[in-house]
Amino acid sequence: MPTLRIGRAEIAYELRRSACATERRITVTPGPGRQAMVEVLALTTDDDDDIAGFLDRKRQWLFNTMRDMERITASRHAVPRFATGSKIPYRGRNMPLTVRRSDAERATVTYRNGFIVDLPHWTGDDPSQLVASELKHWLKQRARRDVSEIATAISKKHSLAPRSIRVADFANGWGSCGAEGNVLINWHLIFAPRKVLEYVVVHELAHLRHRSHGPEFWDFLGRLFPDFPLSKAWLERHQGTLSDQFLR
Repeated sequence: MPTLRIGRAEIAYELRRSACATERRITVTPGPGRQAMVEVLALTTDDDDDIAGFLDRKRQWLFNTMRDMERITASRHAVPRFATGSKIPYRGRNMPLTVRRSDAERATVTYRNGFIVDLPHWTGDDPSQLVASELKHWLKQRARRDVSEIATAISKKHSLAPRSIRVADFANGWGSCGAEGNVLINWHLIFAPRKVLEYVVVHELAHLRHRSHGPEFWDFLGRLFPDFPLSKAWLERHQGTLSDQFLR
């Protein structure tokens, strides 16, 4: 593993080249104990001199970031809710969270078998509020995408035409279908298995055909989504764990 010497400190880093990258990047991730892990992302066209020059320009930033991260890790007695090692609910599972420091100008969230939040260089010692805000925004966006995909597929297949469909914050309930055909879905369903989210979306779309919860409605819903009793039962059992448990 290559190393970079800064004063008396020798910092090991992993070099990774990416054909998709448009700029070089350094990320610093908390590691075991007080040791942080450093990854340098380089362009496929970079030679050794390009990488050496980039690291030289980032020398002071990297030294300060490593020092700050080790100090924060050493003083931390418990894992905060939005720090590396925390678990974030997503589609019925609790997925690991990794919070890294980056030389980028803004925070980014990616998902690869867990959440990775890259924080910008200006973030302070306690970034939990920023991490929480970025995660909430990412999850809401994913909920919008999932709801749109589900609604589009069901509507086309069964000739249903909602006037609009969007996700929202709900004080009570998981979805609604207004008299004018406007469908709302609670974004907290992103914490539930996807089948549960599908059930709620299809349930509200079924109200476009049958407004009440009479026998005709449940028969129609069964034709649209035959497995709905399993998802309905799951939601009834777990609804208390989904109600804005993520952020307050």
